Amino acid sequence: MSKRLEPVCVFEHFSKINAIPRPSKHEEQMIEYLKEFGRERGLETIVDETGNVKISKPATPGYENRKTVILQSHMDMVCEKLVDVDIDFTKDPIETYVDGEWLKAKGTTLGADDGIGCAMQLALLDSDDIEHGPIECVFTKDEETGLTGAIGMKSDFMTGDMLINLDSEDEGQFFVSCAGGMTTKAEFIFDREDVSQEFFFMKASLKGLKGGHSGDDINKKLANGIKILSRFLYKCQEKYDLRLVSFDAGRMHNAIPRDGMVVFAVPSAVKENVRVDWNIFTSEVEDEFHTTENLMEFRLESTDSDKALPQHVSIKLIQALQAVDNGVYSMCQDEAISWLVETSSNVASVKTEDKSITIVASQRSCVMSNLENMANTVKAVFQLAGAQVSQSDGYPAWKMNPNSQLTDIVVETYKQIFGKEPKVLGIHAGLECGLFSERYPNLDMVSMGPTLRGVHSPDERLLIPTVQMVWDHLMEILKNIPVR
Repeated sequence: MSKRLEPVCVFEHFSKINAIPRPSKHEEQMIEYLKEFGRERGLETIVDETGNVKISKPATPGYENRKTVILQSHMDMVCEKLVDVDIDFTKDPIETYVDGEWLKAKGTTLGADDGIGCAMQLALLDSDDIEHGPIECVFTKDEETGLTGAIGMKSDFMTGDMLINLDSEDEGQFFVSCAGGMTTKAEFIFDREDVSQEFFFMKASLKGLKGGHSGDDINKKLANGIKILSRFLYKCQEKYDLRLVSFDAGRMHNAIPRDGMVVFAVPSAVKENVRVDWNIFTSEVEDEFHTTENLMEFRLESTDSDKALPQHVSIKLIQALQAVDNGVYSMCQDEAISWLVETSSNVASVKTEDKSITIVASQRSCVMSNLENMANTVKAVFQLAGAQVSQSDGYPAWKMNPNSQLTDIVVETYKQIFGKEPKVLGIHAGLECGLFSERYPNLDMVSMGPTLRGVHSPDERLLIPTVQMVWDHLMEILKNIPVR
């Protein structure tokens, strides 16, 4: 980052973090960095058996009797890139640049989710001029692909009274509840079959979709690459003797898939009909998403293969992908939050191996009974199609605490600094606070952060001025933490 960014202390740490490879489930280098950081400064540093890191800092003079505040963020990042970008996320740094008021990365995710939260914690730990009570800075592992850090955390790891989660994406909006979630995996097992020489093999692909976070962005009328390709396959299957060879799209369970590719075979006699159908279909899809997806690119070409899925598996798999729920299922019933998505599902990835095709979909809801219902709905579709279906244990929703002392402090200090009312909200995305609320039922929690857009996609960007705003606000919150 060549331009001077404010606050300097935060962006200097963010730059160092982005030089450290930290894909989900591969945070070893980040863990070592945090351990060394704490020890170099003489701060108590603990790593639990799961890989979570806690660095504690004593109170500054005069603040020793304040309640202990936990600042928490996750150390891993979603690793997404444009198809033509050459990067090894396990070795290479993230390259950033400034575009007006936004900080972006060159063709990859930026890592501000949640690297900017980590940077604020490190800046606070590194400081000698900030007034605060006892501090615990907690860095959790593998938030993005299973919340395994929070799930594996023991109930005695954190000892604070209040927790500020630094993993939200809208400055001036403070989150006090979140959705719970579950992941459904369906696997179709088969032995491939030879295809008659009278069949013609074709490859259909699309790219250029915006993608995005399957919680935050699920209600924004964004196209899902898997569902679009499935629609085309289903239409063709209804007209022709179609045989599926492969389907590959999406990578992350919590991201809306931005691209995809399918290989299939049809009788040679109808191949030109399929090309016409493709042109009509893609034109209709472009019109359908003309506002939200103006960069989508479609391609249909001939290809080579000799084996395909058995016909009955091909038919059932395509039917299941056409039928499975995707997008918003219901909005919250309470009038005060009727704008908030209650329940949703996202078909996140399809991966083809020689003898199997695996589909992953994630379900979310702030009502746990409806989360179960949504997950069962997705499960039933794939069961009917003959797939082997498994589901994760999921993670709980975080319920709002109407008597939160921390929320009152956050709101009042914000009004004092900026002279305007903030928003106190719930969020459809999953936050680790849901798991913390189970393990630490008396912990008073709020989630906050600077403005991010396009998270979980190569369009991820950070609104630079909001980092200073959040930093200033955080400093004021710490000064106003009450006594024990």
